[in-house]
Amino acid sequence: MRTDQIPPRLERVFARLDREPERPAHLQTPRMSRHRVVLLGASLAFYLAIVVAVLTTSWLVRFDWQVMFFRPYEQWPQLHAFLDYLVVLGQRGPTAVMVAAWLGWRSWRQHTLRPLITLGVALLLLNMTVGAVKLGLGRLGPHYATEIGSAELFGGGDIFPSGHTANAVVTWGILAYLASTTVTRRVLSLVSAVVSLSVGATTVYLGTHWLSDVLLGWLAGLLVLLALPWFEPLIALVEAYVFDLRARLRSLVEAGQVPEALTGLLVPLLSAGGKWQLQRTAADPSERQPAPAGRRPVPAVRPVEAVVVLRQPEPADPGQVPAAASVSASVQPAGRQPAARPAAHLVGRPYLIRSERPPATPAGSRRPAHTDRAPARGAAPRPATGG
Repeated sequence: MRTDQIPPRLERVFARLDREPERPAHLQTPRMSRHRVVLLGASLAFYLAIVVAVLTTSWLVRFDWQVMFFRPYEQWPQLHAFLDYLVVLGQRGPTAVMVAAWLGWRSWRQHTLRPLITLGVALLLLNMTVGAVKLGLGRLGPHYATEIGSAELFGGGDIFPSGHTANAVVTWGILAYLASTTVTRRVLSLVSAVVSLSVGATTVYLGTHWLSDVLLGWLAGLLVLLALPWFEPLIALVEAYVFDLRARLRSLVEAGQVPEALTGLLVPLLSAGGKWQLQRTAADPSERQPAPAGRRPVPAVRPVEAVVVLRQPEPADPGQVPAAASVSASVQPAGRQPAARPAAHLVGRPYLIRSERPPATPAGSRRPAHTDRAPARGAAPRPATGG
């Protein structure tokens, strides 16, 4: 099987995984339109109506008891194992990690922190609103009910509204909220609606929530998504502050004003999602960097100028050609005037080479005769010319 050619569709898939050269210009921030305001008002009205219906122990509470006595988990026991895993899609921990990983990759690819900051703001709003109502009403769940037909309020519980349902609406709905195209937004809206409806129905099937808990959880999550455009200026402000803080930390690290132990931790974070690399910059250009341990510091070398002066010695005989020129060299640092020193002359050769020497006499010794010395007794005198 040939593997040298990659199908064009696979190439397009890998091209989508590459990072954009810069932040895409088509990304638009959702605004609080009139249509969104109408939906927000209608959802808030239904939210308050359900709370009032439960507080007054109306027909909605009686319907909650009827569904509880029906016991769906006993009617369809074959679905119990599957729905135990499906309800995990509404738990805040696993879903937040999965969605944060996806939005983190989008933040890196699009050179922006808006997806992650938006997720954080949405989860913060969800925890504040849902948590306040849960703790304020203190409703008990079906498994802990004490009086038939009662709303089970102010009993120290924390199930109204349903946290699983509200978290499923916000966590999966944030993907549709941050979608960059209309088609993608519609598809993700449908997926998030199916997931949140399935999670809410699963909690009723398992008997962990009343039906009114699930209804209020859907509306609580929808209210958070509809109100997010009001927090877009805050999201932009936080993003600008984070980027400004990163720029200041980069300058401090480059200037060497951060301890080395902390620099090793900050460099991977400061270089993530960008082309920045650590480059040390000294405050004073003339500052010398410290020598490594175990080595002697090398003194700074300054540029020097070499001044070479050629002189010719004056010949003794006016008609004689000088044998060689004299060279005077002095080296002084740049920016200083050379000191007055006597020139060093390179005169002609003070000796003769072998070919210029006169030849030795063919006979006799070059050593002069010593006439003051008497010959030894019994020894014949040596001839003066040698022999």
